[in-house]
Amino acid sequence: MLLHLVEPAAWRAALRSGAVRPASLESAGFVHLSTPDQVHLPARALFPGRRDLLLLVVDPEWLADPVRFEPGRPDDPPGMRFPHLYGPLPASAVVAVVPYRDPLPPLPSPGDAYGRALASVTWLPVRRAVGVGDVPGGVAVLDPDVPYSYDHNRLLLTSPVDAATVERAAEEVGGNAGWPHRAALLAWPGGGAVASELGRAGWDVEELVLMARSPAGAAALAHDRVEVVPQDEVHELWAASWRRDVTSLGDRLDTAVRQLVARERLDDLVVAVTDLVVRDGGRVVAAAQLRVDGATAAVDSVLTDPAHRGRGHADALLARALELAAGAGCDLVVLEARAHDWPRDWYARRGFTEVGRTWSVSRG
Repeated sequence: MLLHLVEPAAWRAALRSGAVRPASLESAGFVHLSTPDQVHLPARALFPGRRDLLLLVVDPEWLADPVRFEPGRPDDPPGMRFPHLYGPLPASAVVAVVPYRDPLPPLPSPGDAYGRALASVTWLPVRRAVGVGDVPGGVAVLDPDVPYSYDHNRLLLTSPVDAATVERAAEEVGGNAGWPHRAALLAWPGGGAVASELGRAGWDVEELVLMARSPAGAAALAHDRVEVVPQDEVHELWAASWRRDVTSLGDRLDTAVRQLVARERLDDLVVAVTDLVVRDGGRVVAAAQLRVDGATAAVDSVLTDPAHRGRGHADALLARALELAAGAGCDLVVLEARAHDWPRDWYARRGFTEVGRTWSVSRG
């Protein structure tokens, strides 16, 4: 495993161009890499005090250009040598993208489907957040522009804590931020016990299954009906879906739906988002979203209007998404599904397997 520190805008540009090409590639002929026990040195020397840096987890097996271990800065520890990549860093060699922290968060290896899926669902919200604060067991993400979005305003807990700590941290952060809810994602193995305890205390609990598959070997389906579209063309379908699903907000429903639709544009600021649709009579009746983040892609928001179900639209959308992921150089496609809802079995029949679980808890 090799690592590369990068600013968020540079990584988003690399997703468009296909490779990371820092200034050092032109000036020195190589891209600076580090091992996990070295990366704190360039972080402190080159980016002191920065809290927004990303750490690219690189699979060296996917690097076509040579990597040479060579001296770094004169003030580095004596004898220390850093890996230097003599060529651009392909985005498809990056198996995970995590916010840089000292000490380092868990870093998934290339073959760790659970770790890569967990990194996708837990660190994407941190990367797009307006505000991030440390809490016991993890962080809180905040976005005051979309307060009704639980995904953008909740605790993300990756280390074990007890139920009382979750309640206390959610109340403190949510109260100070003016959240209309209290919410947390329990994203450590065995978090279900704490989720159950919170459920007995009156919290709503949703168990989520992390699923993954290779984009290779997908069923060969005719997907000529599928179009790639600007995201605003999906807004009407999303809004109708949220109006069916969100039934407890009364006169706040319109505001909540507008925020839930508007929040989707924020993902494309940090990963490469492709929106796919199927039309009937010119109207969008089914949609899906593909998010490419290096070698890992995520499928989300697979949705068909109830009046148009049973016509193979979701299959066509998924087949096209897998094809696009393979074309982008991804070797893994991940998603979240509710543990006790039918889409989980639908995805399983299409080659996705369970790799782990998380628990979403909320109140209010």
